[in-house]
Amino acid sequence: MSVATTTRASGPLLVTTARQLRTHLATAPAARGPLVLVPTMGALHEGHADLVRRARELAGEAGRVVVTVFVNPLQFGEGEDLDRYPRTLDDDLVVAGHAGADLVLAPSVDEVYPGGRPQVTVHPGPLGEVLEGAVRPGHFSGVLTVVTKLLGLVRPDVAVFGEKDFQQLTLVRRAVLDLALGVEVVGVPTRREDDGLALSSRNRYLDPAARRTALGLSAALRAGVEAGPAGADAVLAAARSALASYDGVATDYLVLTDAHLGPAPAAGEARLLVAARVGGTRLIDNLPVTLGPAPAAGTPAAPATPDQSPHQSPHQSPDQSPDQSPDHTPTPTPGDTGEAGDR
Repeated sequence: MSVATTTRASGPLLVTTARQLRTHLATAPAARGPLVLVPTMGALHEGHADLVRRARELAGEAGRVVVTVFVNPLQFGEGEDLDRYPRTLDDDLVVAGHAGADLVLAPSVDEVYPGGRPQVTVHPGPLGEVLEGAVRPGHFSGVLTVVTKLLGLVRPDVAVFGEKDFQQLTLVRRAVLDLALGVEVVGVPTRREDDGLALSSRNRYLDPAARRTALGLSAALRAGVEAGPAGADAVLAAARSALASYDGVATDYLVLTDAHLGPAPAAGEARLLVAARVGGTRLIDNLPVTLGPAPAAGTPAAPATPDQSPHQSPHQSPDQSPDQSPDHTPTPTPGDTGEAGDR
């Protein structure tokens, strides 16, 4: 894909250590706008470029945009694709610069975690144990630990994340609230190919046949969105039917939640999420869904059902968590089980 050009005049400055970062931020001309952070694991594509462009809009010409490129080992489990995750720093600098970044921080593992694995980490709470957290135990502890560390290193006013990793975005917002981290978190909609496939650094793992099969994820989401006026059951039925028409998709989960990953409402704003393996590659995707007919102006929202647990959907039996669609229970598997860290 071509990269849109909104490059800074001199391109982004590359720094690799916290000392270099602090020195640059302390000695650069005083910014009159916000400092905006875009955390990534590199292998940047147009989806990441959208994040940087949004950061540039938020920072304005008077502010600064910092992009971090760091493949975080804490969020990869045993048998996942840490070693083969693409590292393309030279290309990343071009993408980040064209999209408007002022500075790229690309630290080593030893720089981020001096002395080895950190002794103090961030626990994600109950939401970190469902969906991606159920399939990838410990993943979100690694994500929130590195995000918290990057926020501490950069000290931004705003941090920008993609909505494709919607559970990650939701957990980062929760961590910022619960830990009083003092940063505004902004989400950016998912960038897609013309045929609907969500952009991902791991799409490069797909051969042509697998890429065609991978379109089943976005097809399922679109079918669910179209069924939204008929209610939650119709959304899930339509999405499952569409996904089943694609041979070679091994589904981990296909679930409907509210806009904050809690129980799906009877009507109103919801989120449809899917995770599946296509060949040796694991992909995730999601879309917002509006359930039921649009409420009349001035109609109050329906109250939550008091006997539902925080992550139990009205469309699940009491012993199912949202990482379990009624006809499927995700189980951890070896191989390429990483996607939520693809920021």
